[in-house]
Amino acid sequence: MAGPEITSLLDDLRDESAALDALVAGLPPERWALGTPAAGWTVAHQIAHLAWTDRAALAAAVEPEEFQRMLARAQEAPYGFVDEGAARGAAQPPATLLDRWRQGREELRRVLLAQPAGVRMPWFGPAMSVGGVASGRLMETWAHGQDVADALGVRRAPTARLRHVARIGVRTRDFAYVVNGLTPPAAAFRVELAPPGGGPVWAYGPEDAAERVTGPALDFCLLATQRVHRADTALVAEGAEAERWLGIAQAFAGPPGGGRERAGGAAGDGAADGRP
Repeated sequence: MAGPEITSLLDDLRDESAALDALVAGLPPERWALGTPAAGWTVAHQIAHLAWTDRAALAAAVEPEEFQRMLARAQEAPYGFVDEGAARGAAQPPATLLDRWRQGREELRRVLLAQPAGVRMPWFGPAMSVGGVASGRLMETWAHGQDVADALGVRRAPTARLRHVARIGVRTRDFAYVVNGLTPPAAAFRVELAPPGGGPVWAYGPEDAAERVTGPALDFCLLATQRVHRADTALVAEGAEAERWLGIAQAFAGPPGGGRERAGGAAGDGAADGRP
């Protein structure tokens, strides 16, 4: 059974999902068809993707044969299987899709709470702990929730739940290098982020590191999930490698994301994409 730390993490995931649910629950059907910053994806696609990924995580936990079929499909069409899953879900009536997402995320919560300590679940990359699965689901929910908020013209208030997203963003530093065909730096970086609402900074890495990143946690999370252009953040990089990392940061699995266009920028500043 899950211990207090996992339970708290799953509570944060539940609250992040509820915050997004509140944005879409009262939308008329035509608003579900609004385009979001992810090219070709509507509000419905965003929710459908979350429902699909919850289903994949559930299969990884309790239906290994089904998950292996999903994994095989991902290997056959690495650039298309995510879009296919989102498109299938988005074709459903909004009420049906919303109900499916709600039921799926609650079932996943129950299953993750029941997992024995130390278990590792297969995934589309390395196997993950229950905490890794839960924090990954929270990161995706927050990032796709940002896409929905942008489509609806809503400004969301950042919360302390961003600490989970920030942690993933820091831990995936080397992955961002590798997926872009680069060699990760040998030395650790120092990252100091100002949390929403003030308080002690969220600090990662050795205090005496030569390469450093500082700034608002919200900006870092938006950048690591590729929901903002580097130039539109208040992040400060000290060192050439720290600056290079901020140009390629990617907290989500898969091939390099296209990033986002600079606010008011010209074409070529980055595709409006980047979906974990």
